[in-house]
Amino acid sequence: MTAILHRAIGTTPPRAVAGDGVFVIDEQGRRYLDACGGAAVSCLGHSHPAVVAAIREQASRLAYAHTSFFTSEPAEELAAHLIERAPAGLSHAFFVSGGSEAMETALKLARQYYVEIGQPERSVFVSRKQSYHGNTLGALAVGGNEWRRKQFAPLLIDTVQVSACYEYRGRRQGESPQAYGRRLVAELEVAFERIGPQRVLAFLAETVGGATSGAITAVPGYFKGVRELCDRHGILLILDEVMCGMGRTGTLFACEQEGVAPDIVAIAKGLGAGYQPIGAALLSRRIFDAFRDGSGFFQHGHTYLGHVLACTAALEVQRTIEREGLLANVRKRSLEFEAALNERFAGHRHVGDLRGRGLFRAIELVAERDGKTAFDPALKVHARIKKAAMERGLMCYPMGGTIDGERGDHVLLAPPFIVDSGHIEMIVDRLDAAIGAAIASLPAARAITPD
Repeated sequence: MTAILHRAIGTTPPRAVAGDGVFVIDEQGRRYLDACGGAAVSCLGHSHPAVVAAIREQASRLAYAHTSFFTSEPAEELAAHLIERAPAGLSHAFFVSGGSEAMETALKLARQYYVEIGQPERSVFVSRKQSYHGNTLGALAVGGNEWRRKQFAPLLIDTVQVSACYEYRGRRQGESPQAYGRRLVAELEVAFERIGPQRVLAFLAETVGGATSGAITAVPGYFKGVRELCDRHGILLILDEVMCGMGRTGTLFACEQEGVAPDIVAIAKGLGAGYQPIGAALLSRRIFDAFRDGSGFFQHGHTYLGHVLACTAALEVQRTIEREGLLANVRKRSLEFEAALNERFAGHRHVGDLRGRGLFRAIELVAERDGKTAFDPALKVHARIKKAAMERGLMCYPMGGTIDGERGDHVLLAPPFIVDSGHIEMIVDRLDAAIGAAIASLPAARAITPD
């Protein structure tokens, strides 16, 4: 019996009791290779001694100080560390407790910015279909995960959504990647014009798609086109790097590889690597200046803003990543990981697409490869894979509804930055076995869904 409201009512997951590098250990002593970082969180793996020591030392001096009274050395140092390495124009950090709070902060920053500069008519957010920006009501409203949104729709603000940059299913036959990107930017411009550009607050996008769509990367030039379009209409660009940021794709910020700088970027997960709950919104100088020269106050706050222990943990995580050269390891292992996945799955009859960047990869499953036909959602192929993987000592992140919130299955992989060649081989072997077992468990007809 349990007094916890677990995610899946009626089932109690294994009880984790310890961590050891890339492994999580349950109370039976069984070791699970964490190939997804929980949810792309545990970038340093588990029980890193430097982070544990930093938290212990700080806790012995001061654990918490409310930000309406005090700032703290860990928060100040973490902000300086991040801003020094952030994309051009970002100047200040606002620390919260996780990704959803970071995105809520970004939404409020955008709205108040336009109020401060005398444009209160701006009230509409534009985002992308099949996106995920968090589970609080504001973040859910701008997200495109239909399964998560559906029952809460009456509570959500109205937003406008355009097509995601989903090359595997969105690029037309004979269309170049660059032409596909231009078509999507043109679609975004049509949306701006339909709303009235003077009414749009911001365009929001995951730099690399996360859990909903499975590590979809933008085609060349797409984000540069988006940035130019937003600038032309005076619209803010908010990038969600909660899952794909903080080194996950091989650079500290994923947008570095797109050659663009956002007005606001949301980060979390890999920021603190799971050692403490923390997220942040980094904002541009022009937004900060508008607040400073206007009301002088950001009308937003939470009890655990700038939490001393959380900032301590995140600062040591970020210093450890630099000290141990882990971004270089991400880039090195990325090549090995991509090659290993391609070698094992590129010809698999039920693998439609292999995609991603750095140590952020996804496999999209299909019932029929030539037609890119999805499995019948009722089969819950993603759930079967997760169960089979756990039975084999592998943690991965399968999801359903990849295509439109209902159809499609994928497996997201986001191992810790400390993985080595042996871990990669183990991930691929166990995942291959899990996918094979899941497919073998399907009814003989392997029902598919029509496009």
